[in-house]
Amino acid sequence: MKAELEFLQNHSLTSVLRRELEALILSGEFAPGERLNENSLATRFSVSRGPIREVCRALAEKGLLELVPNRGVFMRRIGEDQAAELYDVRAGLFASAARFLATKVTAAQISALESLLDRMEEAVRMHSLDIYYPLNLEFHDSILRFAGNGRLHKAYSELVKELHLFRERALQQGGGLEVSNVEHRRIVKALRDGDEAAAMEAAFLHVLSGKARMTLPAGTGHSTGEATGARDIV
Repeated sequence: MKAELEFLQNHSLTSVLRRELEALILSGEFAPGERLNENSLATRFSVSRGPIREVCRALAEKGLLELVPNRGVFMRRIGEDQAAELYDVRAGLFASAARFLATKVTAAQISALESLLDRMEEAVRMHSLDIYYPLNLEFHDSILRFAGNGRLHKAYSELVKELHLFRERALQQGGGLEVSNVEHRRIVKALRDGDEAAAMEAAFLHVLSGKARMTLPAGTGHSTGEATGARDIV
């Protein structure tokens, strides 16, 4: 019984540490290529190095960290070519989710998506990326959730997390928030119409539009409210 309790306690601790460290990574706490100090992290979370090491291994398997033998744990650095590959896969997954959802979307789900679009429109008028960005993430995640395929949702979410590591340049370019939300509305219209092909195409092209913006030279853009923060707004 004692061994079982210790296992549960350690497992719970590891789960909490994993969530906390992952949140720090995705928030930009560490720079690409930066070495993570296990001792500092252990002190920060008031734990021993063992759980920290275990969590780092788990996050390395998810593609967020990189383990270098005899050197330590480093933030994974994602280059433009790798980011482009992630976009291509993400486009396919998002398109599949939109197609699935078009076959069974409910009025309540359409209403929820349209409410998010209206709130994003207000953020556009305010030129506020800080307001727009979390709503954008919620919009995409809602489509994946509503599609009802857990494996697809999980795979898509992991790709989004990896793309958070791509911080080499601003991704909000070539049309910015306005273009992104116009594309969102095309997706929702196709879903409302129950048009599987149109929903799939609109979702696929939306993500590829984000990929195209990524390849523009830094600073390119012609939309008001464009920010220099490296955030993916597709």
